[in-house]
Amino acid sequence: MPILPSALAMDGENYLHPEGPQLDSSLFSVTPNMQVCCGILLSLWCFQAPRAQPPPEEEEEAEEEETEELGHVDTYAEYKPSKSTIGISHPDIVVETNTLSSVPPPDITYTLSIPETTISSGLLSALQLEAIIYACQQHEVILQNNQRAGFLIGDGAGVGKGRTVAGIILENYLKGRKKSLWFSISNDLKFDAERDLKDIDAPYIPVHALNKIKYGDTATSEGVLFATYSALIGESQAGGQHRTRIKQILDWCKPDFDGVIIFDECHKAKNATSTKMGKAVLDLQNKLPRARVVYASATGASEPKNMIYMSRLGIWGEGTPFRIFDDFLHAIEKRGVGAMEIVAMDMKVSGMYIARQLSFSGVSFRIEEIGLDSDFKLVYNKAAKLWAEALQVFMRAADELCLVSRKSLWGQFWSSHQRFFKYLCIAAKVRCLVELAQKELKAGKCIVIGLQSTGESRTREVLDENDGHLDRFVSAAEGVFQSLVTKHFPSEKQRREKAPGNKRKRKPRGRQTKVPKHTVDSGGVINISDDSSSDSDGMDTDSNSSPDSLLDNDDVIFVNHTSCQTARIEEMKQGLLNKISVLGKELPLNTLDELIDKFGGPDKVSEMTGRKGRVVRRLDGSVRYESRAEQGLTIDHINIKEKDRFMSGEKLVAIISEAASSGISLQADKRVKNQRRRVHMTLELPWSADRAIQQFGRTHRSNQVTAPEYIFLISELAGERRFASIVAKRLESLGALTHGDRRATETRDLSKYNFENKYGTKALDKITKAILGHIENKVPPPKGYPAGDAMFFRDMKLGMIDVGIFCKESRFGISTEKDCSITKFLNRILGLEVHKQNYLFQYFTDNFDYLIEKDKKEGKYDMGILDLAPGNDEIYEEKQETFLTAGNPQDGQVVLYKISVDRGMPWDEALNRSLKLSGPDEGFYLSLKLRGNSPCVLLAEQGRGKHLIVYKPNIGKQAHPESLENLQQRYRKVTPEEAREIWENQFTFSFKKCSHANWNGKCKKIEEGQECLQGMRLRQYHMLCGALLRVWKRVSDVVSDITNTSILQIVRLKTKQHNKQVGIKIPENCVARVREELLLMDEEVKRRRKEREQQAAEQRLAEEHMRKMEQENKHLLENLFNQKPMLNRSLAHPHQPLSQSVSQSLTQSVSCSCYTMLVVGFRKKPPLSSSVLL
Repeated sequence: MPILPSALAMDGENYLHPEGPQLDSSLFSVTPNMQVCCGILLSLWCFQAPRAQPPPEEEEEAEEEETEELGHVDTYAEYKPSKSTIGISHPDIVVETNTLSSVPPPDITYTLSIPETTISSGLLSALQLEAIIYACQQHEVILQNNQRAGFLIGDGAGVGKGRTVAGIILENYLKGRKKSLWFSISNDLKFDAERDLKDIDAPYIPVHALNKIKYGDTATSEGVLFATYSALIGESQAGGQHRTRIKQILDWCKPDFDGVIIFDECHKAKNATSTKMGKAVLDLQNKLPRARVVYASATGASEPKNMIYMSRLGIWGEGTPFRIFDDFLHAIEKRGVGAMEIVAMDMKVSGMYIARQLSFSGVSFRIEEIGLDSDFKLVYNKAAKLWAEALQVFMRAADELCLVSRKSLWGQFWSSHQRFFKYLCIAAKVRCLVELAQKELKAGKCIVIGLQSTGESRTREVLDENDGHLDRFVSAAEGVFQSLVTKHFPSEKQRREKAPGNKRKRKPRGRQTKVPKHTVDSGGVINISDDSSSDSDGMDTDSNSSPDSLLDNDDVIFVNHTSCQTARIEEMKQGLLNKISVLGKELPLNTLDELIDKFGGPDKVSEMTGRKGRVVRRLDGSVRYESRAEQGLTIDHINIKEKDRFMSGEKLVAIISEAASSGISLQADKRVKNQRRRVHMTLELPWSADRAIQQFGRTHRSNQVTAPEYIFLISELAGERRFASIVAKRLESLGALTHGDRRATETRDLSKYNFENKYGTKALDKITKAILGHIENKVPPPKGYPAGDAMFFRDMKLGMIDVGIFCKESRFGISTEKDCSITKFLNRILGLEVHKQNYLFQYFTDNFDYLIEKDKKEGKYDMGILDLAPGNDEIYEEKQETFLTAGNPQDGQVVLYKISVDRGMPWDEALNRSLKLSGPDEGFYLSLKLRGNSPCVLLAEQGRGKHLIVYKPNIGKQAHPESLENLQQRYRKVTPEEAREIWENQFTFSFKKCSHANWNGKCKKIEEGQECLQGMRLRQYHMLCGALLRVWKRVSDVVSDITNTSILQIVRLKTKQHNKQVGIKIPENCVARVREELLLMDEEVKRRRKEREQQAAEQRLAEEHMRKMEQENKHLLENLFNQKPMLNRSLAHPHQPLSQSVSQSLTQSVSCSCYTMLVVGFRKKPPLSSSVLL
């Protein structure tokens, strides 16, 4: 759709609808005659103006004045504890998201027991002490399901989460709770736990590793029991007895356990998605209802699915808006990017969550783009063609053998395909990385290299094939291909015609897969389903384990085989192996071994990975395989030893794999000898910015002498540049410095780089249908493809068949693979020739951008959290109404604010700005045509290129810049003296009057009794703040009922009084209905509160009555037992008849007995007999 080139467009030109909201202008291309604002504005409608009917001039001028005062500002704010005052400040700058910084934590009511010496000496910083206080304070709360409330620490890498957790354990230890449980992802981290306790002066708290304790042994009396998540599902049959680790843990804790349970990085637990693991974690929490649970997870509140174990937060369940976790997950995912931030805010306000991150201030980063040389491209393209051929050969062989079930076969095939090309991509960068690293070493720095995988499995295969001998470096890529054909090529030897019940059982490793349906494809073609191949986001590091599809018991079944057939199959297989062998001579070697060799061998490099051995070059030039184990050290301790060698400066190059590096600190620590600046190089970036930041947390941590430098090595292969850009943007928003400003013009809308969402799925669907010719796509193919568009579609169709995205079906011809996901698509296209994958990826991203742009135009795009009137200081709170909300366990509240924004620019401010201008075209302008009785006035300031930034008295800074040409056609330049009176008049008049009243003396809308805000200086908004999660659904239903959109715009603002607020922006036409809904809810809460208070009062009265009765009963019983002396006295006084004395005693006894029976009966106990009373 055509877009407005200027707010001062000439008659007949394209223009924006004056009453429609505005679009994110950063999406539009810029031409010499068209420039739109780089700021991000709320969604917009646009349409083509009929040329025959030019719009009224007032509308041309006014449309700019109706832009929403919304935009993005910096994402993070510096963090300081707001309520906690103890402790000395953290050694490094820490930041918090702007959204979280806009809401305050609750008041502190808890008193710490941690010794003053620990606090005053700075062993725990103010930040860490604040987290400990809030965790212990939250542990005093009991939820409605009678379980103790938990706490979530969301601190990022490097803030000191380990010490915080140790501090919580120490605090509880000092309070008499001597037993704690600490679950983590690796047994190695037990040493870190001991170090953290020692660092806070608590070495007397012992740490016991569960894996070193025999099953059933619960002798350890106190301290920390350290275990991995996998230990939770451990079991033993030794001695004929079935024992489990979870029972052992429960026996150690005892049922009334009220100590601490730490779930550290629970989202990273291996096989965490398995039902058994999840059940064990939840079981433990349910069986120890009084335990003080702490969840520690840096991404806990950014990815809702990671919260599944966090049952103690009280967000779902009894007394909450969400009955079960799935209801919560569905509600959050449905409501888009802002919803999770609302959850985080709600948790912080409730005192159950804290999340800070180390600032990247002082860190620098750069992107090194590595061009692929022609030789490498040639090898890459040969490999792509050979894989396409291999697919056809595998299909022919499977058809020849009439293979019935092919699920496991294709799972193996695509898993190997993915690993092969990832190895190839990484290998392309090795030479460049070594050159860069040598330069940095000469400059007095040290190197840390981040890898995702090590390729050990292939090395071990070659080792086995050669009876434990190896005299050459192995190509991991060649090995993957060779291994696939050798082990998994369809052949008669694999024939296993067994009934499903008799199949060989394999112990599943990882997620259990669904039982496949055994169907015969009559056409003899491949039908690949989603669970047939699991191209994962990244392979399991170090082990390169097969994906999920390989773990089922789906045996290959063959029928109708003959010896002639066997010979043909063997010939196909051998032919393929010969071609792989020829290609193998050109393929690169195993990246990790090659890197260590080029840096001078293991004596120069600290390797921190999970592999057990490596191939090394000896002094005489020969190559041998050797174990990584050293004398007196187990393989578990090798990584810790290697880390110490790097930190002491004995070695200056460290290579870390993602799996083994978890929890390892490699920063230029003030306490270690090696204080050289760290240069952290990444050969392969994770596809998630969060995961990348976690990885960088190894070298950027607290207490460092110098901040590290990051170098992203990216090749020209599809997608890599884009992923590097998103990670760079995240680092930049965290305060890191860029080298050069070539990225300065890129949009800050980070969501554009996340493909795993509904837009990515739609874009993939569109391109596959367009390539197959099923639809006419509005997005044209990328320009410059050799031989034109027709050839592009033909080549892409063939290419997508070669990588299994398209498959042939007997009934439908060629169709897209069932359930082809974005991740699978991005992994598979690596198997295309270089130029093809780049053009295909470009076509995909063009469609992706188009779909987002379309939704923004139609007001359907969720922009996340925006800032109300960014850069404007004139924001006032006019009115606020408070409403109660139901909570678990305490009630909360929401506040409906009425906010006023004065967006005008007073004359003094305009004059001061003009005095700083020096350009020939900068300064004040008056319009050539009069508006009413006077011209319009504006101030122009030089922007980018030939465009000018425009300021007006009634709206301040105009959203869209103006081209000089357009400005000069409509305006003339004047002196400040000429502009002053008109500026001041328009500034004053527009305070509460619209532009129509200014130009025409009246406004039709006002005369008709409607509201008109066009061009008005004062804009008013309604915002709902507070415990939003509890009212989200009710408000969303009201807004969608009136506006037909379920998206609630979340906004931030800072008022003139410096009050920060974050909340839902309520559309003007929805305010009355939302207020009604909130009043209803408020009344419900008050009614329930009154009922609870009434019940509590009645209970108090009943208890008081009971106490009184018990006291009277006691008093009467005392009187009764005092009657014996009375009988004795009567015998001692013979003048009183004995009968009278006995009669009085009996009367009192009987009346006392009756009363006692009544009281005791009331207490449901058997009445005392009168004989006892007597």
